[in-house]
Amino acid sequence: MLEYVNLDVAITKEEYKKKIGVLQQRLYELEHAVFNANIPVMILFEGWAATGKGRLINIVAERLDPRGFRVVPIKPPRTAETKYPWMWRFWQKIPARGQMVAYDTSWYQRVLSDRIKKVVKQSEWDSAYRDITEFEEVLSADGVVILKFWLHISKDELTNRLNKLRSDEITAWQVTEDDLLQKKKYEKYTEAIEDMLLRTDAPSSPWTIIEATDKYFARIKVLETIIKGIEDHLGLSGSAITGSSNQNEVMQGAVNA
Repeated sequence: MLEYVNLDVAITKEEYKKKIGVLQQRLYELEHAVFNANIPVMILFEGWAATGKGRLINIVAERLDPRGFRVVPIKPPRTAETKYPWMWRFWQKIPARGQMVAYDTSWYQRVLSDRIKKVVKQSEWDSAYRDITEFEEVLSADGVVILKFWLHISKDELTNRLNKLRSDEITAWQVTEDDLLQKKKYEKYTEAIEDMLLRTDAPSSPWTIIEATDKYFARIKVLETIIKGIEDHLGLSGSAITGSSNQNEVMQGAVNA
């Protein structure tokens, strides 16, 4: 599957500048529409190391009202969290109605890094697929919009990016042992990623593969996909949203993280 992804696609900086502001403004309007419609939105970002997930999330959030949008970085479970079923901690992080949440990695680490590093047994990561699909099906049935992104780059690109980060003392700290393991076991990771995409892609919670070699292309595609997903769910199809331009209305009473 992933071998057929064209990782050479790119757009110019000039084209990016023409599009980015328009898309960010539209997403801002949709944030208000989501709030008014009382619809929760979950946006998952998974991908190879050094694909710029953090910066991409910043681009998505740049013009949004923080009262209606929050970012949830997913870290390894804390000691107290390990005493509960493994999906328990993710139920604590779902958005309130009318709120948008972006996840910097997610529950899918169970079937990716945990699988590769053998943190969990095969029977555990295999059964995790059932837990994940049931989790997303329940949320989707309750009206939650779920959009999932995999940021994809080649092994050579991954190697080059990690080497560049490590060569600069200012950025070297950003490269973790997990990142280096991705490079070392790129093929094993690819096998796990394709398994994940095949087993968890659904009409109500679709995966979108983002060709992330070119950062400008990746940012535009992510924004366009989020916008289309929300518009389709709300039945807007690019139509204007009444009252969204009023900066002081709506959002009052939104849940703060």
